[in-house]
Amino acid sequence: MELSKNVSAVVTGGASGLGEATARALAAQGVKVAIFDMNTAKGEAVAREIGGVYCNVNVTSEESVVAGFAAARAANGQERILVNCAGTGNAYRTAGRKKDGTITHFPVDQFDRIIQINLVGTFRCIAHSASGMLTLDPSSTGERGVIINTASVAAEDGQIGQAAYSASKGGVVGMTLPIARDLAREGVRVNTILPGLFKTPLMTAGGPDFVGKLEAQVPFPARLGNPAEYAGLALEMIRNCYFNGEDVRLDGAIRMAPQ
Repeated sequence: MELSKNVSAVVTGGASGLGEATARALAAQGVKVAIFDMNTAKGEAVAREIGGVYCNVNVTSEESVVAGFAAARAANGQERILVNCAGTGNAYRTAGRKKDGTITHFPVDQFDRIIQINLVGTFRCIAHSASGMLTLDPSSTGERGVIINTASVAAEDGQIGQAAYSASKGGVVGMTLPIARDLAREGVRVNTILPGLFKTPLMTAGGPDFVGKLEAQVPFPARLGNPAEYAGLALEMIRNCYFNGEDVRLDGAIRMAPQ
């Protein structure tokens, strides 16, 4: 798909991290960008800087997502591009013992929370965006739209405490091909990126020593990924119309240890 001022995009989680980098990269190509996020201050600031529009959207809410797409389309027209970056994580062992011997287990409501945000929220945005894309005429390449999802290497290398996170991201990977097949006849492509350790606010919050330990785990290059590198792969997946139904790791060859 050609990136130009005639194309609009929605980026979920676009106020920071991988989503922000992607929103900026798309805008730099002239694309009209709508940012879906819950951080109003940051979302409005990024949207203002890139000439886009900010929509306060909670991906776990059907009403919020519907309203977000309506607002984005009113401002920019029907999107041909959706990039799903909204997500979060937590860490609890499935079951374990405290120092006093008390036995605990993963709080089921917290497991469900991650599934609702990372997996169901991603699918909710896909379903609403794809149905809108089907109203468009095909481009010169026969495309109506492109959807890029964000999973994680934890989908394949889940660590201790990551049962919910890994399950949610594994679900994103697992649904990529069937959704691509669902939408193939309509000219909508679907791909997923599995990032490794990236320089996002979540990763750098632990300070320089923590970041240094993370970087030492990456075979090459021995550093955290730059969000612009994620954005670069997302743009290639959008531009290259033979890229479809794929799940691609972007991780410096890391394979996560148990802990």
